Amino acid sequence: MRRGEIWWADQPAPIGRRPVILLSCDEAYNVRNAATIAQVTTTIHNIPTEVPLDRRDGLPQKCVVNLDTITTIRKSILKERICLLRQEKMNSINEAIKFALAL
Repeated sequence: MRRGEIWWADQPAPIGRRPVILLSCDEAYNVRNAATIAQVTTTIHNIPTEVPLDRRDGLPQKCVVNLDTITTIRKSILKERICLLRQEKMNSINEAIKFALAL
């Protein structure tokens, strides 16, 4: 596991199975049983806390990472790696995090 990977996560209802992006620093995955994530969703609002993704990023359809949904989950619910985002996209995610948290 590493920062910038998108995984399928089996989350509790009402969320259910959906993709999430890993946001924790790489070193954390070796020592923690939790991961800080944000939801990936096909609900698009075109707001500054969303980063668009599509087939070029390894996702099957247009969607967004919603950085208003940063949370921490157990690593055990991460089931299958989907892809690793390129650095350019991670730079956009970092900017959206800063906006979402007013940093």
